[in-house]
Amino acid sequence: MTPPRKRKIRLIAALTSAVVLAGALVYTSFTAASPAVTPTQLLARAQPGQTYQLTGTVAPGSIHRAGNALDFSVADRAGGGRSVSVAYTGAVPDAFREGREVIVSVHRQGPGFVGDSGSLITKCPSKFAAAKTGSKPY
Repeated sequence: MTPPRKRKIRLIAALTSAVVLAGALVYTSFTAASPAVTPTQLLARAQPGQTYQLTGTVAPGSIHRAGNALDFSVADRAGGGRSVSVAYTGAVPDAFREGREVIVSVHRQGPGFVGDSGSLITKCPSKFAAAKTGSKPY
């Protein structure tokens, strides 16, 4: 086999491998993603053994701490929906408080939901959002 032909075969093999690996990476990225669900959606479709990304606002008056354990309820952001009680143990962000938007990974355990340790994320209100008085952001 001549050297130019060997180089051409190596180039084709390398390009084919790169395309296959890129395809696998894209496939893995899209299949591993789990969409966030609201409390109303979670209550409608929660299955034992499945983990869900729960998003919503911390319901007023629902935060109860006992040592490392934190119990709170997450309500739909739009209001008018249902709320889900979450038992969580793990690191709690400093910005965690009533009315704040959160995202937490949960799974059904008995009649309630348990948050996966280290999965609680607080969405801080943006300083660029329009004020409630109707003024425009900077």
